[in-house]
Amino acid sequence: MEAHEEKPIIYTMENKPIVTCAGDQSLFTSLYTSLAQQLPREPMEWRRSYGRAPKMIHLEANFVQFKEELLPKDGNRALLTFPFLHIYWTDCCDTEMYKASVKDDMLRWQSTLRLHGSVDWLIVVVESEAKKKNKTNILPRTSIVDKIRNDFCNKQSDRSCVVLSDPLKESSRSQDSWSSFLTKLRTLLLMSFTKNLGRFEDDMRTLREKRTEPGWSFCDYFMVQEELAFVFEMLQQFEDALVQYDELDALFTQYVLNFGAGDGANWLGSFCAPVKRWSGLLLRRPIDMEKRELIQHGEASLLDLRSYLFSRQCTLLIFLQRPWEVTQRALELLHNCVQELRLLEVYVVQGALDCWVFLSCLEVLHRIEGCCDRAQLEANCSHTVGLWTYATEKLKSLGYLCGLVAEKVPTSEDLNRTVDLLAGLGEERPETVNSLQSPYKKLNEALSSVEAFEKHYLELSHAAMEMYRAIGRMRSARLIGKSLAEFYMKKGDPERAEGFLDDSLRSYVAEGWSLQVTHTRKQMAECQKLLQQTEDYLQTSALLAGDANLTEEERKHFCQEILTFASQPPTVALSMAAFAQLREMQFSPPGAVVHVGAALQLELRVRCLMPVAVQVEQLAATLHFSLEQGGARGRAGSAQRRTGQGPQGHGDGVVLFPQGSPLAGVGMGALLPPALELYEMQDRSPSDSSLNSTGVVCKNMHLLLRRHDSSASLDTPTAGALPAAIAVDDGAQMLRARDITLQPGDNSILFTAPTGEPGSYTLRQLCGSVGRVQFVQSHIYPVVQYEVYSQEPQLTIEPLSDNLLAGIPQKVKFTIATGHYSVKKGDALQLSNTDSMPILHSSCCSATVLSKRMGESALSIQSSEKVTSISLPPTPPYHTLEFQLEVLCHIPPTPFKPDIERLTNGEVCHRPKSHSHADTLCVLFLKYIQVCLQNVSDTNFHLADPVLTERQPAVSMELLSLNVKTQQTVCSQQSVFCLWEMRWAKPLPLCLQCAFSASFAPVSASDARTAFRPYRYEFQKTHFFCFPLKAEILPPSGDQHCRTGALCGLEVSITRQAEPSETEGEEEESTEIEGLRTTKLMYEVVDNSSNWAVCGKSSGVVSMPVAASATHRVQMEVMPLFAGHLPFPNIKVFKYLPHSASHVLTSLSLWPLTDSCLENDTISLLDKGLDDQGDTASIRSRGSVHSVGSGEQQREQQRGLPMPRLEPFSPGQVFYLSQGRQVLVLPVTDDHVMEVNVT
Repeated sequence: MEAHEEKPIIYTMENKPIVTCAGDQSLFTSLYTSLAQQLPREPMEWRRSYGRAPKMIHLEANFVQFKEELLPKDGNRALLTFPFLHIYWTDCCDTEMYKASVKDDMLRWQSTLRLHGSVDWLIVVVESEAKKKNKTNILPRTSIVDKIRNDFCNKQSDRSCVVLSDPLKESSRSQDSWSSFLTKLRTLLLMSFTKNLGRFEDDMRTLREKRTEPGWSFCDYFMVQEELAFVFEMLQQFEDALVQYDELDALFTQYVLNFGAGDGANWLGSFCAPVKRWSGLLLRRPIDMEKRELIQHGEASLLDLRSYLFSRQCTLLIFLQRPWEVTQRALELLHNCVQELRLLEVYVVQGALDCWVFLSCLEVLHRIEGCCDRAQLEANCSHTVGLWTYATEKLKSLGYLCGLVAEKVPTSEDLNRTVDLLAGLGEERPETVNSLQSPYKKLNEALSSVEAFEKHYLELSHAAMEMYRAIGRMRSARLIGKSLAEFYMKKGDPERAEGFLDDSLRSYVAEGWSLQVTHTRKQMAECQKLLQQTEDYLQTSALLAGDANLTEEERKHFCQEILTFASQPPTVALSMAAFAQLREMQFSPPGAVVHVGAALQLELRVRCLMPVAVQVEQLAATLHFSLEQGGARGRAGSAQRRTGQGPQGHGDGVVLFPQGSPLAGVGMGALLPPALELYEMQDRSPSDSSLNSTGVVCKNMHLLLRRHDSSASLDTPTAGALPAAIAVDDGAQMLRARDITLQPGDNSILFTAPTGEPGSYTLRQLCGSVGRVQFVQSHIYPVVQYEVYSQEPQLTIEPLSDNLLAGIPQKVKFTIATGHYSVKKGDALQLSNTDSMPILHSSCCSATVLSKRMGESALSIQSSEKVTSISLPPTPPYHTLEFQLEVLCHIPPTPFKPDIERLTNGEVCHRPKSHSHADTLCVLFLKYIQVCLQNVSDTNFHLADPVLTERQPAVSMELLSLNVKTQQTVCSQQSVFCLWEMRWAKPLPLCLQCAFSASFAPVSASDARTAFRPYRYEFQKTHFFCFPLKAEILPPSGDQHCRTGALCGLEVSITRQAEPSETEGEEEESTEIEGLRTTKLMYEVVDNSSNWAVCGKSSGVVSMPVAASATHRVQMEVMPLFAGHLPFPNIKVFKYLPHSASHVLTSLSLWPLTDSCLENDTISLLDKGLDDQGDTASIRSRGSVHSVGSGEQQREQQRGLPMPRLEPFSPGQVFYLSQGRQVLVLPVTDDHVMEVNVT
């Protein structure tokens, strides 16, 4: 019995819940087939405790004959051997037989169940029609069922006793009975299963909570929880089964971590035993019974436990169709096992763990290949490439350990080690004996010989590299390539190692891995030395000699390699970035702009990267000469942009070379792409040098846009051909410094720059010669540039104030830039005289030479009619001479110009200090002239003695001044008004010519009496009072006053005061009909205040005779709208002009010559304000304008015939005599009766 309990059913996919069958075995055997097939057809909802989600499951059962040995004993936790339900089958239909034998058998069956605590049972009574026919004297079947229920079922008769009617027949009654039986069987089986499973889980939790107690064993708990996983797997709930194994995995891992932290459990001692077998994972069996028994008896090692646990997880993941998760978990398992063995301090034979990992990786890969096709493997190689790489690393480690990676054959010690490792693998498993590519055979073959090892190692390495390239992980592919390079170097094959090292070096440099770059360069140097690649080896040695990651001895070794070769031919060019690092360059003078022949020095500060002092025979920098920035005119601003105003520059002429640039970089930085070399580009007009456009151009675009894979670089030894050695020509334009000793660290080198020709000099290349070795920097960035200029003399004239004021003496500064010309004694500056601005003589005038800070020298000024000659003091070239002269700008006689002009660059222009304008004012027959002066400058002036005169002697007119003050102040941006009354005895001419004169002086003048200057302004007035306009409002007949709502008469009188002049006559375009010459006027009555309503016509055209005192009267009706003193409505008069002369007669012939209203609305009002337009709209809105023209006239207007136009009179031509008058309007009499009740 015990032996039976120790070996439970293990093939979980074949396990089913056990159901025992007692009673009539022949009856059960006849129904077994149908019962086993139909039971799992219908799913059942499985509801579990603790809020877990319900699931639909198909229940199957393993029906076995009832035996007492199958009933569980105390302490047995095995669920797979536990009978969940007990069924008693009987087809007894005779009462005597029931009493004689069947009842006693049932009693024994139930007593056995009660003895073992089994309460899940069912009695099935099968009813057969055939037995009823054979026995006619039997009682009805219901009596037997009732007896069974009374004897055994008690309160659960319906639940524990089922009647099955002829189950083998196909009648409806039989089918219903059978269906009901299956439903009850599923329900009872599921209830029993859930109850016992819940009890098992509670016992398992109780056992897990005791894990801190002494004597607790993980192996025992492992077997208990695995039993639960078996049950879930039996129900095909693989996810729940996987959770159980994951929990066991996490629990064991936590105990191992705690052990590493010093908190170890006693049961872990069994897992700390030395590892004796390292056969790897076994994934080709559902259950590895050998390892399970070791776990069950507490004899398993750490590798045994991990191997068995992962094999179970792998099986469940395959069932769940998640094979790629197997590879991920396998990689984590292999790495974790290595760490756990170290934490537990388990002794492992050297190389044994590598064998176990190698076999496990290949076993997982073969298991995945067995459940996936080739297309799926290729599409998901990202999941398997990690295992290929890990297997490659472990095989390489085994090769080094067993002496298989060396030029010599393995030693006897290596062979003994190999035999020990192969012995630990044990016998090959039966599952892989017939496989030619099994992991066991591959490892045995790889360790058998050097050739076999190389074959397998290269196959694995190239397979992993191809997978990494396929998924785009180039860094990992290059890492495997570097491992291959080390393998080839060990094998003495540097040619095949060079390519892999070069790829790895490029990757490390591009990603900035400093230590990896150093290590790979050391390997590259060794490879190049074996291949006798002298130039490449020297370049790599130079990089390593300046690498701070190496020790001092290693750096000196590589530096000595360079110095040893420097004394031997031929000449070799290397990169300057590996030899020295530019820090900064300083110009003296700082501006980096000098004239031809001037001294210019450049101080270069470099940091030598070599570990020892190096004697440099010559350090030379080539110069590129260009006329773009230099030339006839020096441009200091451009040089400042080149040297002092850039992102790495300062204002003191210092150029800083940043870290990491191609010039300043070391090691990694030297391999980075070159930086942008940006220059400013300006497009100027050839005529006046004005700027048309500006932009930025990149001058090293050919370096930036080329392909990096095929590009040649000085800093990459195997990237391509190095630049040829530079031949230093004594006649070339270069910066040179000879016999320099560069100490490790910062050094200072002084250069003298050539300044013989004007132009722009740019440093292009730097070369340092150490024997036969030249260190070359082919591109220098930021741009280092200086300019040499040859400048012509220039004269600049500018006023000391913002503007020159006309009529006032002011000083002007003259600045002479001598340029390349030397001013000698007796040289003079000649200025052409202008009438508008003469130069005033001064007894004390001196000049100053700014650049030399000399004392002041007296100037001699001589003037003639056309030329002013100024003698200049001696001045050296490229110096500045300054002096001041006093000038006077005459006020131009012409009227004021609105343009604001200044005195710049010797061109004399004028800006008046004020505006002047005159207006004519009229009051009835009185006339006034008002002159307004506006101060437009920033200076305050005194204005004195304003006078207005008439320039025509024949005109007898008197101008009476109404100005009280003879002198007043005109402040900045303010105005002053002067007024004169016109008095005359004879008729005035149509045009008056007047002259306004006054004296002005600045308020700041020390002597105002002598500082006053005359000012004169001439103007003429051509428009005078021509049409007096008078209006009268007459009350209705029989009434003395106007009343609201009553029509009143409005009489307008228009009088021509004098005949128009010829100019005015042309403007009015008069016509002559029947000997009478007339002009057209249009009048319009407008009431802005809405006090009056014009009844009838409010506008019209009148014909005015062209004769003095001609009068025209117009009468209309108006209605006052309010009571009180109302102002007269406004009356406007316009010139009525035809559109063109050709249409005048035609247009006028259609309209009457008498006073009439305007017949259409399309006449354009020229120069009318918004108020006037609003008035017209107001008039029309009241309906006061009516079209009385014929339909034919309107159609002609719509066809686009020329229309007449209106032109307003000039100010003063029309005088409104009724301006300001008011008329009394009384309210209308109210005759309504109002009734008021007073209480």
